Amino acid sequence: MIALGIDPGSAICGFGFVESFGGNLSPVNFGVITTAPQARMQDRLLKIYTELDALIKNFQPQIMGVEKLFFGKNSTTAIAVAQARGIVLLCAAQNNLDVIEITPNEVKQSITGYGGATKEQVIYMVTKILNLNEPPKPDDAADALAIALAASYEADSLTRRNFL
Repeated sequence: MIALGIDPGSAICGFGFVESFGGNLSPVNFGVITTAPQARMQDRLLKIYTELDALIKNFQPQIMGVEKLFFGKNSTTAIAVAQARGIVLLCAAQNNLDVIEITPNEVKQSITGYGGATKEQVIYMVTKILNLNEPPKPDDAADALAIALAASYEADSLTRRNFL
């Protein structure tokens, strides 16, 4: 099974594909979709949609993990992230992908065993779990891989529960 993790953002949208097969996990592809800050928002969202749709069609994941939106102090940033997240969910629906929504703390718990883990601890564990030679860069791609891993674990857990 291939899981796609998305760390949504309108300027930088991280993506990570992870394959699980027989209990083994391996990275398939990861990176970021970037948009120009001076571009019109509709053009930025179109670029995210177009590139993400092409990635989904190329790598054919079975599930998509998406970070749940949480509101911080900057509402302008939250709105832009929410718009990008909407595009990501639209892309999932149009490609008939099951979506697992997960909070940042749930990702940390799933990857490190501790919901209050630091970003560095999460990146360290992603690097170890996926047997990468070096930590994934940029951080948005590492976050997306962590989300893909957490979604993969959740999907495996749901599958096992359905067989019990």
